[in-house]
Formats: sequence, C-alpha cells, structure tokens
Amino acid sequence: MSFQTPLALVTLVASGIVAGVLFSVALSVVPAFFALPPERYIEVHKLIGRGYDRVMPPMVVTFTVLDVVLAAGTDRVAGRALLGLAAVSGLGVAAVSQLGNVPINRLVKSMPVGDVHVGWPDPRPRWRALHLVRTALAVLALAANAGASVLAH
Repeated sequence: MSFQTPLALVTLVASGIVAGVLFSVALSVVPAFFALPPERYIEVHKLIGRGYDRVMPPMVVTFTVLDVVLAAGTDRVAGRALLGLAAVSGLGVAAVSQLGNVPINRLVKSMPVGDVHVGWPDPRPRWRALHLVRTALAVLALAANAGASVLAH
C-alpha cells in the first residue's frame, strides 16, 4: 500500500493533530495550571478538559489503527518499521492517557469548586509528568509517519 493513499493522509493528519494539541498543552496549559492557586486550578481544569475528552481519544485510535493497516499493507521494510513505530507510539499515548491522565482528570472533576484544604494531594506534578510522556510519544508517532511518507517517494 502506498503512503499516498487517503488512509495514509488521514494517518498523517490525525497524528499531527494529536502531537500538536499535546505539544500546545505542554507549552501553555500545563504552566498555566501551575500558576493558579488550587481552587482556580480545579475550576479551570474542569473547563479545559471538556473538548479534549470528546476529540482526542478517537484521533489517537484513528491514527494508531491506520498505522497498523498501512504497515501490514506495505512491502518496504523501512516503511513497515516506521509505521509500526508510529502504531506502538500511538498505543503508548492511549495507555498513558487512559491509565494515567484520565484517572487524574476524573479525580479533579470530582473535586468541589471552592476552598481547598492545606496539604491537599496536588495532582499537577504527576499529571504534568504523564502528559510530557504522552506528548513525546505523540511527536515520535508523527515523526515516524512523516518518515514513512518520505520513503514512499
């Protein structure tokens, strides 16, 4: 299967959107979360997460599944390796998100808005560390997909 197919284009675009969104969150949202007092952080985290929750998981699944399909359909070893790397990276993004960031998001969403007691278990450092891991995996997936697209020519 040529990387010039519509599936390949969708894969490249979807992995690019995921990498771009996660990179943007790492550059702007995460520092903003840390700049806020706990009460405001909880309020803002609840507001910001609404759009991501509906869009990002399907985007990750889309590029990951399509990477597997494209890898299985190519006869080029390098292309198969790069598409496989992209798929594994996509699985990593999904795993870190579902097993790490999503439970923290649910915890924060369950917290009442208002005063936060002293010594509260601040989830921001762990959420940031997990987010940076999934961002790196998403950028790796995008780079692998871009590399596979170059090999197709």
